[in-house]
Amino acid sequence: MEKYRTVLNLVLKQHATLGYGFLALLTAGGEQLFSVVVFSCPCNSWNIAYSMVFLFVPALVLFLLGYFINNRTWKLCTGCCINQAKQCSKRILCRGIKIFVQITTGALVAPITWISVALLNGTFYECGMSGYYNEHLLKTICNNKSTDCQSNLFKLPCGRTALPLSTQEDILVTLRAHSQVIGWSLIAAITVFTLASNCIIRCCSPVSFLQLQFWKTYKEKENELFEQKSAVHAKQLAERNLNSFFESEGPKEIKTPSRAAWEEISLLYSFSRNEEYYSMIHKYAERKADNTHASSSTINMDVPAVLDFVDGGKKSVDTHV
Repeated sequence: MEKYRTVLNLVLKQHATLGYGFLALLTAGGEQLFSVVVFSCPCNSWNIAYSMVFLFVPALVLFLLGYFINNRTWKLCTGCCINQAKQCSKRILCRGIKIFVQITTGALVAPITWISVALLNGTFYECGMSGYYNEHLLKTICNNKSTDCQSNLFKLPCGRTALPLSTQEDILVTLRAHSQVIGWSLIAAITVFTLASNCIIRCCSPVSFLQLQFWKTYKEKENELFEQKSAVHAKQLAERNLNSFFESEGPKEIKTPSRAAWEEISLLYSFSRNEEYYSMIHKYAERKADNTHASSSTINMDVPAVLDFVDGGKKSVDTHV
């Protein structure tokens, strides 16, 4: 039982990494399915266009879906045109750009996986490059081949050429090798870029490693509890309104955050050394506590003054009597 608990804790801690890994595996499986079942090279002048569509259009769709299914996209966009607090001051703009880059990085996982797997597979590249008439490419592929090589190259993926089988296999192996070299180069470049960017981000972090881990844990727990509290509060409010409607009763008082409070906790937030809050809700709660404390202190300071005023009034009345 203890082993299962350890595994469960590891999964919960690394759920983001595992989620990206699962997305990459799912994308790779989808690419293999497309290349085997759907893709069929036309073997004519449409080779390059057909291949580029299968290589880049699904990647574009996956990229846009990455924006669409990310809640942070809608938190960033919602109300930005009419909400005065979200309008582009320098500080808000910097936060918005930072969050947009983070969203874009997550959205790039699936399309890069699609393109990389497609290039490693080589099917799209073989079809496209066989119809791409570039003098340097044709000389490289058809070097020491028969004179019909260049004119029959676009028919090669379908096997409808008059070239010998050994020549066809040699050309296909060369094209596949080109595709795989580009694919591995892309994977290596993305890996180096990701490592370098993460190192730069960590070097510029305003908090230590352990505090950063605590911050991530806090945000996860806050989001989880926020969903639970929202569901409970929405249920209570809905039940009250329905009871008031069907039973013709006066609605019971249920405190709900104001529109200004909702807008305040929906603002973009980045950690500041001057104000050590972990989220906008944390900031809202601390400021509300400070305001409450300040109000109570003001009331306590005014009580002696009121008592002095009352005592002074009594003495004045006694003197006149």
